[in-house]
Amino acid sequence: MSWFKRREEEKDRPTSTERPKSFDHLWVKCNSCNEIIYRKVIERNLLVCPKCNYHFQLPARKRIECLVDPGTFIEYDAHLAPADPLSFKDSKRYPQRVKESQETTGQKEAILCGEARIEGEPVMLAVFEFNFMGGSMGSVVGEKITRLIERAIEKRVGVVIFCASGGARMQEGIFSLMQMAKTSAALARLQEARLPYISVLTDPTTGGVSASIGMLGNVIIAEPKAMIGFAGPRVIKDTIKAELPEGFQRAEYLLQHGMVDLIVERKDLRRTLALLLKMLKNES
Repeated sequence: MSWFKRREEEKDRPTSTERPKSFDHLWVKCNSCNEIIYRKVIERNLLVCPKCNYHFQLPARKRIECLVDPGTFIEYDAHLAPADPLSFKDSKRYPQRVKESQETTGQKEAILCGEARIEGEPVMLAVFEFNFMGGSMGSVVGEKITRLIERAIEKRVGVVIFCASGGARMQEGIFSLMQMAKTSAALARLQEARLPYISVLTDPTTGGVSASIGMLGNVIIAEPKAMIGFAGPRVIKDTIKAELPEGFQRAEYLLQHGMVDLIVERKDLRRTLALLLKMLKNES
């Protein structure tokens, strides 16, 4: 009987491909170089791999904490939450997906908006949260961005938006697509007021966000190796029936072809944004 007992015990043991839960809490595997790195090292380095400089996705609140002057961020419209205008259901109902994302991220929606200072320079700041339904842009996201821009015009302050999105939110259909026009029109009014808009594209920035606010900045900044585009490379390849260039839809490729103005590492973003805000403010 001991033989059977031993086999049962072996069955309960994790296989060589399974990792104990403590692995996820203590160590991180880099998506680029596959190095296993102590989590605290990654966190001290602003979620950037010290081996290959790969930039991990940075949660919205963590990004704000790393970017703005301490104690200066004042959040706007935190109470706004999405409705369900289409009573949409796929494998789950839309309200259920929203609730799950709210519990995961601690946010009402896929974007944080507010005013802050970056090295003393006032700014209206919006940061997408990719962990909230892929950073998709629905009615509330569009409304919060539009309100932020209107406040910027009222207070004569520049706008910075950090994009990290899979595009429009399909669960809201045409209501989501309308946000592309709505936010673009608001940015046009900002331009008429001669106030600066700086767009920062992080990995990934795709779909309706890249086709609207993502590419409308007076200055367009990208983080290293960020994926930026409208449709995915597989869809494009199947459509045009041709091989895509190496590095297609990565930040470096877009910089080479004039689609973005700067590639800035995360550790340098704070200083770069402060300098640009000061320079563009003087020009306006």
